[in-house]
Amino acid sequence: MVGIESDTALLVGLFLAMGAGALSFLSPCVLPIFPAYLSYITGISVKKLQGNKNSKIRRQLVSHSLFFLLGVSLVFISLGAGASLLGQWVQTLLLGGSGLLIQRIAGVFIIVMGMFVGGWITIPALMKEKRLRYTKKPVGYLGTFFVGLGFAAGWTPCIGPIFGSILLLAASNPAHGMIYTVMYVIGFSLPFISLTFFLGSTRWIVRHSQIIMTIGAVIMILMGLVLFFGLLPRITGFLLELVKNTWLSELG
Repeated sequence: MVGIESDTALLVGLFLAMGAGALSFLSPCVLPIFPAYLSYITGISVKKLQGNKNSKIRRQLVSHSLFFLLGVSLVFISLGAGASLLGQWVQTLLLGGSGLLIQRIAGVFIIVMGMFVGGWITIPALMKEKRLRYTKKPVGYLGTFFVGLGFAAGWTPCIGPIFGSILLLAASNPAHGMIYTVMYVIGFSLPFISLTFFLGSTRWIVRHSQIIMTIGAVIMILMGLVLFFGLLPRITGFLLELVKNTWLSELG
């Protein structure tokens, strides 16, 4: 039973990490500039991208998007690996193998970042965008890859707090830190690739982006409370019991 609860807790964390990645992409400081980024890395005008696209343009969009996301993923996963190693070192050498302190710090951080993402508090240091900029994109797919590196290396008001929460989550649970980071990258990449083919849909999402961010912020705060108070095992235990009772009632 303990093993099942542990697996269920990991599964919950993975879905949350994936959702955090999607929330980062759908944030007001990423989604509105998405068409411009696509235009920049492909060299195709936004107007043409939003029109009817032939197979050649679609191939360009997919191939450049993949190289862009490869650059983004390299930075994110490297940072996730670093956070996991740091968390393991702190737990082993300084905390005697206990990750409770880091888990509580992560909980507080995620609560604060959730309040920031929801717009309920202001943190001036996080409002400054430090994304690397290129006046002219280097030629070809290698240039697209470097633009992805520059984008991921930036500390924007929306990506920074959300991804910072994932890094602290990775540090508090080093054994699964890399998996959390990979799921964050997948969560970021899936809507990126999907909306590459449906640029018109971005307008509708932008109009409702504040609602999306508010829901995401509430989930972040709840997750922070769960981490701080160590409630995840109880929640997973409750879910397992609920599933078991439902299954037994259906059999009966």
